[in-house]
Amino acid sequence: MPASNDGPDSRLLIEAAAASALAAGEVGDPFAVLGPHPCDGRVIVRAFLPGALGVQLRCRATDRMLATLRPMQVDGLFAGFVDVPAPYCLHIRWPAAEGGETVQRTEDPYSFGVLLGALDLHLFAEGHHQSLAQCLGAQAMAVDGIDGVRFAVWAPHARRVSVVGPFNGWDGRRHPMRRRVENGVWELFLPRLAPGESYQYEILTADGALLRKADPLARQALVAPLTASVVFDPKPFEWHDAAWMRERPAQQAPAAPMSIYEVHAASWRRHPDDSAYQWPELAAALIPYVVEMGFTHIELLPVMAHPFGGSWGYQPLSLFAPQPEWGTPREFAAFVDACHAAGIGVLLDWVPAHFPDDAHGLGRFDGTALYEHADPREGFHRDWNTLIYNFGRSEVAGFLVASALHWLSEYHLDGLRVDAVASMLHRDYSRPKGEWLPNRFGGRENLEAVDFVRALNTRVQAQCPGALVIAEESTSWPGVTRPVAEGGLGFSCKWNLGWMNDTLAYAQLDPVYRSAAHERLTFGLMYAFDERFVLPLSHDEVVHQKGSLWRKQPGDDWQKFAGLRGLFGWMWAHPGKKLLFMGGELAQKAEWNHDRELDWAALAHAAPQGALHRGVQSAVRDLNQLYRTLPALHVQDDQPQSFEWRLVDARLESLFAFCRHAKDAAPILMVSNFTPLPRFNVTLGVPLAGRWREVFNSDAAVYGGSGLGNLGGVVAEATAHHGQPARLKLTAPPLATVWLVWEGETAIPNAESM
Repeated sequence: MPASNDGPDSRLLIEAAAASALAAGEVGDPFAVLGPHPCDGRVIVRAFLPGALGVQLRCRATDRMLATLRPMQVDGLFAGFVDVPAPYCLHIRWPAAEGGETVQRTEDPYSFGVLLGALDLHLFAEGHHQSLAQCLGAQAMAVDGIDGVRFAVWAPHARRVSVVGPFNGWDGRRHPMRRRVENGVWELFLPRLAPGESYQYEILTADGALLRKADPLARQALVAPLTASVVFDPKPFEWHDAAWMRERPAQQAPAAPMSIYEVHAASWRRHPDDSAYQWPELAAALIPYVVEMGFTHIELLPVMAHPFGGSWGYQPLSLFAPQPEWGTPREFAAFVDACHAAGIGVLLDWVPAHFPDDAHGLGRFDGTALYEHADPREGFHRDWNTLIYNFGRSEVAGFLVASALHWLSEYHLDGLRVDAVASMLHRDYSRPKGEWLPNRFGGRENLEAVDFVRALNTRVQAQCPGALVIAEESTSWPGVTRPVAEGGLGFSCKWNLGWMNDTLAYAQLDPVYRSAAHERLTFGLMYAFDERFVLPLSHDEVVHQKGSLWRKQPGDDWQKFAGLRGLFGWMWAHPGKKLLFMGGELAQKAEWNHDRELDWAALAHAAPQGALHRGVQSAVRDLNQLYRTLPALHVQDDQPQSFEWRLVDARLESLFAFCRHAKDAAPILMVSNFTPLPRFNVTLGVPLAGRWREVFNSDAAVYGGSGLGNLGGVVAEATAHHGQPARLKLTAPPLATVWLVWEGETAIPNAESM
């Protein structure tokens, strides 16, 4: 029988202060007031439902009415007795917009016990939680057999945290959360909520400010300018890339070829109405193009949710959710799966160095400098007007490592390129004297960031076999790619920004002045094997009035095309993995604009312009094919015995020549002429007599060149020259690079013995 609530009963009342706190949205411990509470052998149930017309308790199993809750001291507070503490539901009568009323049936969020286990909280506090994205945030799941969403968020200095969304009219008084005193995580289970629901956290700070924040662990977000997070659908994605993942360690080993096509997803191609392609459309168009062009990998500029497209993703507001503008998380996973099916690896730019200060983001998340440093000398990036993560706080470091592991594990990504590593490692990065704080030893090194980077790389190696972590590190920090166990930072590769700066500085000079800058191209070989390098011609070099790669070349139109083809020939033969930003292979004349697609129309221009653009594209395609099939270009890529200068001092002629070697493979001779004058009868010493076949000539007519070359190859005679047992003579075409592969009959030497 239902319990009787006839007559007043003081036991149903709560203290006046608690009632006022509920009404004002200031209650810090809602479970102490709301939900079921034993009382003299019975149970008091209280619910706070501002605007409700009435509430009944019904048996969850039978729908039998247990009690009618009575209005109490403040609007929305209801209470009543039940005799048996059976699982119950609330039947809530709400006024309807068109008049009348509606009834909502739901379990009571405050009838559920503690949600997160002690081990989860302990591992999070230590920064060692293996799957933080499945612990904190919004988890669609069943609790006590009831489907709903479990919310959990870290806000240790907040007075109150609530979940808000359309389900409660964005009223922060409706669903305040339980504070776990162990480490300041707040949790709440909302029954009958489902994936796809939008939500935020409303946070009452210690000083009384009211904040509305997106979920730091959200795995899905709304399209900007909307700022809410979205409950992620946990249904597993059905992957088809088991063979790829099994073979990945060998495919991404230091000896494997790696030619990376760097892509900004929103501007590779766009629709006629100028809207961005979605992931399914990119899968249909981008992947076949990358396969045709011979690249081994796609590297995506950051795809984490970011509100400002002009940041290109480098100011993300969510480190766990893909950019909603380009499709759903499941569609992004399908894109990666399709890449793997086509034999293409996928790398992702990842930004742990800093984050934007948008009001709904991580900045002063609970009213304090939680994720960032409080002191702007440590916590504010002058260059980007962003906030710097506090790597010394274990929860923050663990949050960042969890983000990296999330992308690698949940989306099967093959590696991360870590942005702005130099700014992380140096406390005085881009700061004048007196505006930075030294470390505990008085130095400029950010010791906490070093520890974070080493922990990151150690965890990735342990949990994601074969995955790469690539550093964009612009200084001479030692041991970036040395193993952590040997005192290094443990990265897989490092962008060779010194090579990039020197090479482009040289390439932009008029050939008349290149002889004075000869060392720009030779200096890089002094340190080319100190780290495992990637040679980047990236997005950073074709924006902000720097001009496109084509426009950087001096001379008339023909010379610009020739110079670009010759530069690519030099780059693809040089030690180091290759990275080219989209549009470079088209010889795009305009610098990159993130709001416009690439200049695909240039390929269709009438002759001679269209043919010249297509010629550069064909040259890159052929370079990729040769690079992947000629072992000497990649097998010993990070070892000094793979490289041998054959002409390094021809300053006045701006000529360069070197050989590439690999064990049990034919050597390759590369010759570059960086002047518009052809060089005939260039005599070089080579390691083997016999025929050297010309396999690439950037001046070939098929690429739009003059067609000057070596008629398919030359023969080296067994006459010693410049310390080599054989010599040959060849033609070096103008502004061009040629490759020759030895194909004589004598035994192929072992490069390790050279």
